[in-house]
Amino acid sequence: MQAIWNGHVIADSDKTLVVEGNHYFPPESVHDEYLEKSTTHTTCPWKGEASYYTLLVDGKENKDAAWYYPEPKEAAQQIKGHIAFWKGVEVRAKTPAAL
Repeated sequence: MQAIWNGHVIADSDKTLVVEGNHYFPPESVHDEYLEKSTTHTTCPWKGEASYYTLLVDGKENKDAAWYYPEPKEAAQQIKGHIAFWKGVEVRAKTPAAL
């Protein structure tokens, strides 16, 4: 799977975890040069408190377009530290040319 925004691959992994329809990318598969920590936090009743990143790519900003659970509740331990995307970030299977 790949996460693409503003013409750049933000994350690339064969080992995403799918939870509630969202692909969570392992942290080492995400290009952290595109991430800036946000002060935004939300709470999920069963996963816990989510933290966010803003994407910065070629001078463009996508506020809070990525989220992760640094300390998830017991039921969501498998996604600890993994990063998911939304807000116009395209998450798709790699095309044959990208393989």
